[in-house]
Amino acid sequence: MKQTLQLKLAQHLTLTPQLQQSIRLLQLSTLELNQELEKFLNENPLLERADIPEDLPPIPTSVLARTDEAFTREQQVQGENTPELGADGNADSGFDGPNDGEGGGQDGDWGMEASYGSRNNRDDDEDGDRGEMPRAAESASLRDHLLGQIALTAMERRDLALVGLLIEDLDENGYLTQTLEEIAAMLPEELEIDPDELLVALKHLQQLDPVGVGARSPAECLSLQLQRKELDTPGRALALAIVGQHIELLAARDFVRLKKLLQCTDDELRTAHHLIKSLDPRPGAAYAPLEARYVVADVIVKKTKGQWVVTLNRDAMPKLRVNRMYAGILQGTRGAGPLTQQLQEARWMIKNVQQRFDTILRVSQAIVERQKQFFEHGEVAMRPLVLREIADILDLHESTVSRVTTQKFMLTPRGIFELKYFFGSHVATDEGGACSATAIRALIKQLVTAEDDKRPLSDSRIAEILGEQGIVVARRTIAKYRESLQIPPVNMRKAI
Repeated sequence: MKQTLQLKLAQHLTLTPQLQQSIRLLQLSTLELNQELEKFLNENPLLERADIPEDLPPIPTSVLARTDEAFTREQQVQGENTPELGADGNADSGFDGPNDGEGGGQDGDWGMEASYGSRNNRDDDEDGDRGEMPRAAESASLRDHLLGQIALTAMERRDLALVGLLIEDLDENGYLTQTLEEIAAMLPEELEIDPDELLVALKHLQQLDPVGVGARSPAECLSLQLQRKELDTPGRALALAIVGQHIELLAARDFVRLKKLLQCTDDELRTAHHLIKSLDPRPGAAYAPLEARYVVADVIVKKTKGQWVVTLNRDAMPKLRVNRMYAGILQGTRGAGPLTQQLQEARWMIKNVQQRFDTILRVSQAIVERQKQFFEHGEVAMRPLVLREIADILDLHESTVSRVTTQKFMLTPRGIFELKYFFGSHVATDEGGACSATAIRALIKQLVTAEDDKRPLSDSRIAEILGEQGIVVARRTIAKYRESLQIPPVNMRKAI
């Protein structure tokens, strides 16, 4: 074979570290972005929150002559709590960071004024005399609530222990998770505890608050609550018969068969039904710990002088800048020490955070421009919109728009929505146009809300009504949208 040399030109995409960081920051939510920044701030001394005063003392000439390595060694010995870096609580009005150049510039080249910034997120006290904020009192758990009650009773010690054992077996809704036989089988034989003794302890437990706790089934839970009602409560006797013997028929809303079996009138069954609906099938849920999920709006939409205006939420925007003293020291040195690399990374971070919010604002403005009717009239006026349409308008890649609209939220007069909410498929109309799937869901919800309880609308009838309005939707599509709205089928919506 003959050996030859060939020259070939080819183009390929290379993701630089700066571009990789930009893509990663773009897909993060606001809370995740703050976590990422806190991690970066702890690792890079060149980047800081913009809460340090501008009037810093001049840097001595002797310090400017130091190299990066000597400066780093001195910092390891002296620490970072230098008198020049003391904060007085004043905050800057924007970003302060380096320019886009690679090398060091003049003193003014390292400051970048921008409109980005918000209140700083430091935990330090600004006045120095403010104590720790008091924590909200934690609500008592169901277990603590029940144990506190039995501690005030006059039961014997053995009975207290058995009731406490049953309390430990309750789930978050207040139900026993095992049968009495299973619990008795798990106990040591030398205790000589049989299911009958546990049954007595269960009766004690079921007398505690909240009413219905310690039940072994939803029917027993409702029955316990009905038994605590006054004897002259309207519908009490009939309700006890329903939950005790015909709870399945009530769940299926088979009122015709219920009336036949119970030999009652429509009014009597309606009264008993209302009484059962007033009960709580999950008595322990009120004591379950609540997981708070916070949503921070990235943009705010307001109507100003007849126009819908989009602005960035300044409270969600981090306020960053490069440490001026460190930057000034690096201006007087030459070389590629560790601080020089960290300076470049700090500059990248500031630029990428700024670019992230610029992109979010551009995409949000394009969404609002195309969904004006939604802000004016609500969900029924939502128009079809796909990611490709916004990407073509803003000259962005579709994947970029997807990252921007994921876990980014918009605060509007109609509530707070994820940017993804404004995108959706379309359904054809008789006039050749298109109707958004979100608008169709809103119409279905309106129709179901206004329907007659005694004659609810079936999926086929809803499809016919929408067809009369020029919206062609199949019955199975109506069923899919109805299930996504968590609306029960027609037989489950029928009233007495």
